Amino acid sequence: MKVIVTVVEKITSEAHIDIPDGLNQSAIKQHIVDRYNSGEMLTDMNIFQVDFESISARIVQEQPDTKSA
Repeated sequence: MKVIVTVVEKITSEAHIDIPDGLNQSAIKQHIVDRYNSGEMLTDMNIFQVDFESISARIVQEQPDTKSA
């Protein structure tokens, strides 16, 4: 019997980054989004927490071998 198991987890990552001084809140948000979208921040991300959301299983019906010998 084959079973396909699906696990859903929510992963929270944390990055410690330097942001230029003197930026207002909107500019800080944009700076963070730009770093994330460019892929620069991904190397700084560390998994901080993993929350289990759900697990499910589906039984896969195996097809009988119809090859003749």
